[in-house]
Amino acid sequence: MRLLGVSKRYRVRGDWVLRDIDAELAPRQLIRLTGPNGCGKSTLLRLVCGASAPSRGRITARPPLGQAGYVPERFPPELPFTAQEYLTHLGRVRGLRGARLDGAVIASIERLSLGQYASRPLRELSKGNCQKVAVAQALLGEPELLGLDEAWTGLDAETRAVLDQMVEQRVAAGATVLFVDHDPARLAGRASTQWALSDGQLIESLATNEIRASHQADVTTPTGPLQSIVIEFSGLRSELGALRGLRGVVSAEVADGVGRVIVSAGRSDDVLRWLLSVGGAHIDRVGQR
Repeated sequence: MRLLGVSKRYRVRGDWVLRDIDAELAPRQLIRLTGPNGCGKSTLLRLVCGASAPSRGRITARPPLGQAGYVPERFPPELPFTAQEYLTHLGRVRGLRGARLDGAVIASIERLSLGQYASRPLRELSKGNCQKVAVAQALLGEPELLGLDEAWTGLDAETRAVLDQMVEQRVAAGATVLFVDHDPARLAGRASTQWALSDGQLIESLATNEIRASHQADVTTPTGPLQSIVIEFSGLRSELGALRGLRGVVSAEVADGVGRVIVSAGRSDDVLRWLLSVGGAHIDRVGQR
């Protein structure tokens, strides 16, 4: 599956939420999508899963909608269904019928511990149980493509662990999974690729070997170490002291909401990921010192 120059805006002449995204999603790939609030992560997930169409550009070789599961950031509990009715309805939308449909719905209810709530209207369920329904519907029919937008939020610890297992099982079975989660430890070490968004653009795409390489010693060339990298940013949420404590950081300063960090070249990817996914900063410029 490929994204070719994909851009999105929600109004004619409106601001671009995403701009010129080029990316590839392969089978058996678990992709973590990172970036600050408002950078376009949810929009990108909707485009990938077919819940929205690009305003410009193309998406090729996407699985049919019946083979794409999607957990939205906000599940609408006001829908006029019980939990089991909703799962049955979504199963039919996915192309499931008869015994296969009944078995898939029952299995998802049991695995996510929804049995005692299956006959209750969605509007009467707690936030956590509504989230379980959202997860269950996305995984009906063993989808080839799965998009998870903060799918673990609101779940209890036991169910979060179950969802971790379900994601890994889908990837092992050949599915592609793209996920967003506010916890940087979520599925840590298990993602095969990490995408970083900033201001609607894909600024970084790291494969597993590149992620591991960024944790090794500073990169050198035959003539000596690479130059330090300067990263200019704004909107840092976390403490400046945490940034200064990152490995490879030479100096870091913030004044009037605008910051500048100098980091050794071999650690620049680590610092960029921290700024985007933990610090919540907007990256303004990256360059050599």
